[in-house]
Amino acid sequence: MTTQLKKWTGLGLGAAIIGTGLIACSETGHEDTSQSHANEAHQSHVVGEMGEGGEAGEGGEAGHSMDSLPREHRLAFMMGHVKTGLALYRAGEPEMAAPHLLHPVSETHASERAGLDALGFEAPLFEVVSKALEEGRPASEVEPQLVAAEKNLSMVAERAGGDTAGIIRFLMDTVVEEYSIAITDGKVSDPGEYQDAYGFSIVAKESADNLAEPTRSEVLAKIDELLSLWPAAPIPPASPTPIGRVVAQASAVQLALPAE
Repeated sequence: MTTQLKKWTGLGLGAAIIGTGLIACSETGHEDTSQSHANEAHQSHVVGEMGEGGEAGEGGEAGHSMDSLPREHRLAFMMGHVKTGLALYRAGEPEMAAPHLLHPVSETHASERAGLDALGFEAPLFEVVSKALEEGRPASEVEPQLVAAEKNLSMVAERAGGDTAGIIRFLMDTVVEEYSIAITDGKVSDPGEYQDAYGFSIVAKESADNLAEPTRSEVLAKIDELLSLWPAAPIPPASPTPIGRVVAQASAVQLALPAE
């Protein structure tokens, strides 16, 4: 897929201002307004992507061209899927977990992994996890293997390096895009994208540990507030958080980062 990377930051900053207004006013009425603005922007965004032949979800990856992303961003993207998949597997949702956990092993997602072998990426660890899913084994039976897979990705991320603030900005932009795709008329219409947005937020939190103080503590606090907007994470709830609140909080995270 060769669609343009998203330009959500402007929307995010505007939504952050709207979010500030929520505090001073009646929350219900203003959340509805924020939701409406975010939906309009989302609809325009999706039309633009589909016009270029893109598709969302596990197949199309919602506007990202892996070939154009730096290695550390591709790794963060893959890690978001893995975090989501492992959380779902551990929550007893293997069918929901399976598509997310294909990213480290599937040929479909091979472009995400380009150059990672040189950093110590161990695909067999993830093949074991995928096989356990196929065999219907509960996560508790393969917990050591799940932990080993997580540790391998953390080690690869450490070796990949990159600008921490830039990685978090990329993840926040992606959270906004995926969450906006996931919600239609106040309901979760695309569970996979809803879960992805959560996974990218988790990776952002882990990345924030590499920031220097006092920025580190401030950014971590903002990301914790963001994560709280998935009330039954990673399981999609009947009444998800409105899009506008997620957009506003993702923007708050970006505003807390060091200047570019």
